[in-house]
Amino acid sequence: MVVMADTTARTLNLLSLLQTHRHWGGAELARRLGISDRTLRRDVERLRELGYRVDSVPGLDGGYRLEAGSAVPPLLLTDEEAVALAIGLRAAATQRLVGGPDTTLAALAKLEQLLPSRLRRRVGALGEFVQPTGPDGPSTSPEVLGELALACRDQERVRFAYTAAGGAESTRHAEPYALVPAESRWYLLAWDLDRADWRTFRVDRLSALFHTRAAFAPRPLPPEGTAAFVAAAVHAVHAGPRPVTGRAVLDMDLASMRQAFGPWAETAQELPDGRTAWPLSGRRVQDVVFGLSWIPEGVRYVLEVPEPLREQVLELADRLSAAARRR
Repeated sequence: MVVMADTTARTLNLLSLLQTHRHWGGAELARRLGISDRTLRRDVERLRELGYRVDSVPGLDGGYRLEAGSAVPPLLLTDEEAVALAIGLRAAATQRLVGGPDTTLAALAKLEQLLPSRLRRRVGALGEFVQPTGPDGPSTSPEVLGELALACRDQERVRFAYTAAGGAESTRHAEPYALVPAESRWYLLAWDLDRADWRTFRVDRLSALFHTRAAFAPRPLPPEGTAAFVAAAVHAVHAGPRPVTGRAVLDMDLASMRQAFGPWAETAQELPDGRTAWPLSGRRVQDVVFGLSWIPEGVRYVLEVPEPLREQVLELADRLSAAARRR
């Protein structure tokens, strides 16, 4: 009886590992489970008998991967329940109804890769009616989101075609790190291998996603964090025409300014006297003043703006000062 319990627990652990990664080497799986290669092969056969399609991958880097079968594996779900769950996860992923997008996308990807094709077609058809479109363009494909979520989790390099905001098309080779929602869209934060720098990609502009199966070692993320990095990139793209322009000259060197401002210091320039020039722009004078409010306390600076913007800034500053003094 103890042997049966141990065997069942080990088989469930094997299933959990196979669902976590797209591909496992046989030696690594055996090491994780603390069993021999022969025992691993027996456990794989038990999963196959239960309805799970576990494919063997030959070769030097061979191993096992979990594929979709001809029926829903025994998850204690009927076909209807599995379809309902997949559609619910799609809606949650695209509408951002939950606080943990990575969890939602990973669950969606894990479920959909196990659904038989007839149920995936039903999910796709019903998803047309429950998946909202974005306010200003096509909606993001949940399939692509799920594939990217798996690549982020597995630390697997990917290739894809990308269409920039201006219409330029390119092919990218990247290390995906995180999916971040911003401005009613999903964005991929990735290390662009060809440009040797961090980049953000709007997922609905991404196509022809290809899994290379090449793993990568994680790099230190941008110091400001993934959400702030993506927010700054999105802000720059959506800024639009900015007729109000000027610059602030700060009494701090460029390195200190970048440390304090993070991605917002991207356009800053170091001056010969060691100070830093920070361009400011906006649609209204209030946008420029708002930017000035982010300069750290104690840092002296000079605002350089043309007339009549200078008078407008002074008038606004006088009104703010007067309002703050009122009791």
